[in-house]
Amino acid sequence: MAETEPVKSQDTPFEGGPMDGRVLPVLVGPTGHPPKTYRIPVPDPDGGPPTVLVYRRVPHEHSKRLGLIQGWKYTYDPDDTSGAQFRWPWSKRAVPRRGEPGKPGDTDG
Repeated sequence: MAETEPVKSQDTPFEGGPMDGRVLPVLVGPTGHPPKTYRIPVPDPDGGPPTVLVYRRVPHEHSKRLGLIQGWKYTYDPDDTSGAQFRWPWSKRAVPRRGEPGKPGDTDG
């Protein structure tokens, strides 16, 4: 039988929010990096829908000589600025970027 490779994880610190100061093992992808966004569902004590805590991956430290990233940490993002929906890179943007003209007939205002 072929052996399966062990699942790799990395101890990653969390800053801000309810998880401040904790270090959790986070699974890493094939590139060796943890996911860009880490979502933690917290059950509601009254039986309602769970609250989701959102954390963003940011560089933890940079090396002194070359400035390379030495590790990652997660910071709390209470507003969830990611958009929460997966977008394919080749799909069209729903809203034009700032400064770009919209469709003919669109008005700014």
